[in-house]
Amino acid sequence: MSNQGYDEELRAERAYVTGLYARLDREREQAGARLRGALGEPGTTLVERDADVRVRARETVRLNVADNGLCFGRVDALSGETGYIGRIGLFDGENDYEPLLLDWRAPAARPFYVATAASPENLRRRRQFHTLGRKVVDFTDEVLGRPGDGERGDAALLAAVNAPRGDGMRDIVATIQAEQDEIIRLGHSGALVVEGGPGTGKTAVALHRVAYLLYTQRERMSRSGVLVVGPSPLFLDHIGRVLPSLGESDVVFVTTGDLVPGLRVTAEDEPEVAKLKGSLEILDVLTAAVADRQRVPEEPVPVELADVTVALDAGIADEARLEARRSGLPHNEAGAVFRAQVVAILAERAVAEIGEGWLTREDRGAWADLRADVLDELAGHEDLGVTLGALWPELTPETLLAPLYMSPRRLEAAGADPALFRADGAAWTVSDVPLLDELVDLLGRDDSAERAAARRQAEEDAEYAEGVMDLIKLDREEQDEDLGLVATDLLYAEDLADRFAERDTRDLAERAAEDRDWTYGHVVVDEAQELSEMDWRALMRRCPSRSFTVVGDLAQRRSAAGATAWGSMLAPYVADRWAYRELTVNYRTPAEIMTVAGALLARFAPDARPPESVRASGIRPWSRRVSDAELAAAIDDFDREEAEREGTSVVIGPPGVPGTVAPSATKGLEFDAVLVVEPERILAEGARGAAELYVALTRATQRLGVLHRDPLPAVLAGLAEAGVPARAGHRRFQ
Repeated sequence: MSNQGYDEELRAERAYVTGLYARLDREREQAGARLRGALGEPGTTLVERDADVRVRARETVRLNVADNGLCFGRVDALSGETGYIGRIGLFDGENDYEPLLLDWRAPAARPFYVATAASPENLRRRRQFHTLGRKVVDFTDEVLGRPGDGERGDAALLAAVNAPRGDGMRDIVATIQAEQDEIIRLGHSGALVVEGGPGTGKTAVALHRVAYLLYTQRERMSRSGVLVVGPSPLFLDHIGRVLPSLGESDVVFVTTGDLVPGLRVTAEDEPEVAKLKGSLEILDVLTAAVADRQRVPEEPVPVELADVTVALDAGIADEARLEARRSGLPHNEAGAVFRAQVVAILAERAVAEIGEGWLTREDRGAWADLRADVLDELAGHEDLGVTLGALWPELTPETLLAPLYMSPRRLEAAGADPALFRADGAAWTVSDVPLLDELVDLLGRDDSAERAAARRQAEEDAEYAEGVMDLIKLDREEQDEDLGLVATDLLYAEDLADRFAERDTRDLAERAAEDRDWTYGHVVVDEAQELSEMDWRALMRRCPSRSFTVVGDLAQRRSAAGATAWGSMLAPYVADRWAYRELTVNYRTPAEIMTVAGALLARFAPDARPPESVRASGIRPWSRRVSDAELAAAIDDFDREEAEREGTSVVIGPPGVPGTVAPSATKGLEFDAVLVVEPERILAEGARGAAELYVALTRATQRLGVLHRDPLPAVLAGLAEAGVPARAGHRRFQ
């Protein structure tokens, strides 16, 4: 294309995109008006209004996030038709709703991502726009079907992967590749496992798959939302802007430590303890621990009544305990069965003793009356209530598990490994969370306090409403004699109190995040290789449809309780309703760095295949040996040199090295420059340490350096013993 022809087309494309933004602005204005109208709509029920408001608010959000990169591509078909591709769909309302812009998730947009010279998908040309704000800066064309024509089709991709990293992950709607697009649009309804090495875009693919599912299954998914589970709060912050940038807000982001709302994780388990807690065998321990709290008295307990004293002995309590357990109810609910059975047996004995010599069962009326009196007396017997509460206590997950950890006797009674003992039972770890979650179902809920509070609140509301009613009463003498009505004739205080009831105005994500029993339409699990069997059990509880996108890399597993094979974790819940896809291209890590990381991978995971890097940076990774006295200064040198560059950096090292972060804290993150400190100490943890070092080596998109005090491990022999030149503005991750 000549320069003149290019300039003419660029002007035409700028004009078209300007028109799209004008259309977007009109739709925004109209959506805002519809939202304001829904908020003030009279004559509708609260339920109808709230539903309408949610729809209008979602529409407004969708339009508000589309400004940045509204239109990023165009396809020209062999038939001569042209289509523009963007973040959202826009239509010409004055021309039979002709599409002005295709949503990237629409089926008609798919050729933009999958067409190749060998398989052009009936396209003649693919055009990718480069924009700044609302202006098209330039464009790149790829002519399809005729290899060698046009410019490089991967120019936009290479520009994106070479760009300096910012504070968080960006969406990839403009640069989705064919193997990624296949996974994003896969119609599998069960669990989908997406495995890939570092830099293959696993996380981005999973998030864009969520956006695609929300687009294609909006009615189903919008009612229940999506849960995204990541390895750390830092990781969730890193990815948190992707879905909102695609107009999706019905998404809850959590770590496995957040699955029980309100719980605070403050400690970390040793690997062997985490493995014990992560195994399904811990279920037997929990069940036994609950049973151990269902006791019988060691000595008979006298129960003094008005006319007789009866004894609550081990035999009565054991009979009641068996009946309660046979009910199949959770512990707290079965407690009512236990108490009722004890009272019933004690009543029979009391009636028999009181009526001895003068009352027989043939005197049915007298027997029933006496039994009813005794039952009433036993039901209100304060000392008996305390005794029964001690024998079958109301428990919460925390009040069961913390004392269990702190008591060698209770651990032994539950058949638990003594390694579970700890002095501070309530110092919760991530591995405790699925156990506490399990106990919610084993124990059931003690909602007596909530019911009492609700009754008190209802009484207060009714009292307040009565006062309001007094103020608005109309004087009968001033009313129309034919009507003859007052406010209290039409409206009871309870009805008015209901009008003052607090309405839940939180959005779906806020409500779901605070509700342990919320069930989601879809769940994304990132770094899934780290999850234990018990973690999976907790997650499956939150998605009855078993609709999952599972993202991970078995070669990067560091948890002793994590997955060694996907089928062993998923099959118990989904049987054969799971599919496997692999990403093979590394978009993050340059070939020079991947060569070093690949050598490490071959040593500790010889069956794993490293992903193929899509590019080379031209910068060779380096290493430098330093003494104890030189280490801090060498880290400072790295920080100072990187401060003059554009982008982000991080220093990764083993625990105890000042100025470094642990490899596990950087999982799923990426940086322009990475300095790995003392790899020999990281490797000292064996297979787990090798996986940690592999993670550390593969975080860099441009530059990698290594500082070592002991001799460089042989597996890192590919590093050059050298320094690095300096360049220009960065952000240091700490």
